[in-house]
Amino acid sequence: MTAERPVASARSVTAERPVGIDELLERVRADLDRVEAVAAHEAAEAGDTLLVDIRYAALRERDGLIPGALVVERNELEWRLDPQGSHRAPEATSHDLRVVVVCNEGYASSLAAVSLRQLGLHRATDLVGGFQAWRTAGLPVATA
Repeated sequence: MTAERPVASARSVTAERPVGIDELLERVRADLDRVEAVAAHEAAEAGDTLLVDIRYAALRERDGLIPGALVVERNELEWRLDPQGSHRAPEATSHDLRVVVVCNEGYASSLAAVSLRQLGLHRATDLVGGFQAWRTAGLPVATA
């Protein structure tokens, strides 16, 4: 007799059967209100959104930075964004904070946003196409 396990979603990444990364991304993105680059820029400029760049240093050095974005490498994300955490960033003020996670191309950021939602940051989402979409849209980029 085997116990049933929940299906992967934004609430859980345990699957009743093995899934590939494409299916996992499809499942977790179904619960995210993903944001396009121009909308993310406008929301950040209006002060309604915290952009969080999780790209590793070599990509930031190669491609540049989004001005005003909080840089938190992926392996520190949950500790820095948990409003209740002892290692939180000063910007991590509330579970109501709207966070848009930015990776290089919009894949790792989807999984990261789900992790933040599991911490109670219910407005966390990610940038469609990541930093590359930001740059392609002609939005501001600063040198690292």
